[in-house]
Amino acid sequence: MSSKPIVCIMGPTASGKTKLAIELAHRISGEIISVDSALIYRGMDIGTAKPTLEEREGIPHYLIDIADPSEVYSAANFRSDALRLIKDIQSRNKVPILAGGTMLYFNALIGGISNLPCSEPEVRAEITGRVEKEGIESLHRYLAEFDPESAARIKPTDSQRIIRAVEIYLISGKTMTRLTAENKQHALDIPSLQFAILPREREELRKRIAARFSQMVKQGLVEEVKALMDRGDLNPDLPSMRCVGYRQCWSYLKGETDFDEMIYRGTVATCQLAKRQITWLRGWKFPLHALNMNDPCNLPVILSALKSFNN
Repeated sequence: MSSKPIVCIMGPTASGKTKLAIELAHRISGEIISVDSALIYRGMDIGTAKPTLEEREGIPHYLIDIADPSEVYSAANFRSDALRLIKDIQSRNKVPILAGGTMLYFNALIGGISNLPCSEPEVRAEITGRVEKEGIESLHRYLAEFDPESAARIKPTDSQRIIRAVEIYLISGKTMTRLTAENKQHALDIPSLQFAILPREREELRKRIAARFSQMVKQGLVEEVKALMDRGDLNPDLPSMRCVGYRQCWSYLKGETDFDEMIYRGTVATCQLAKRQITWLRGWKFPLHALNMNDPCNLPVILSALKSFNN
């Protein structure tokens, strides 16, 4: 494995990560690994702001279009795929550039991840049935009875994480908190330089998000979601359809909201996502270089940090 560092470019949605990563790749003979839980899905191009082949400017991109929207792709899947790709890229004397805003993925790669039991269909069906009868809030209260630490971390409305925490307990007899402490994999042993693009003013990012979401709708986001709905095998509770913009368009197409309300909700949901991403970065426990959004000095800052590291 190369002793040269990998480069991680993080940041909230719409902050310019992809553009900066491509500029950097041209300068340092790099290849890009996407760290985005939405870009993995095929057929979800507009609402995820997936870079086109032209926009990628000939730079190889990985972990894009690797899963069907009906599939579930976990942080553990990402860690395994990313480590494999990093090794391959470095073996060809290229520099891996990991760019994206899915902080859970970055955390799994850099900090390690627990070996938790695989999902079991029978157990998952039992839990899902309970949610349908009693509601997700009831399941959250149940989780708090045997794993108060996980219940405190997980929002009462986060059905995906609540169901997974309960499932782990029912399968293993141990709480997710305990297993996480017992089975933590080793942290990343490859040197890395980590950068975060952050807005100087939240309002600047909010305006960019609003403009981008409106542009997505003009480009055919609603039609893209309609095509996904027409498949017949997807539902709004799947991780793919929980992506910001897709759930709001789904609700609009079902007649639950009008067009203007869909635009408003999609914009708000994206702003909320950006806020969560920024919160992750503010509390990031690994060495992090902060970059300012739209700053022309960002590329020189990264190049300088790489030069200093290699010297």
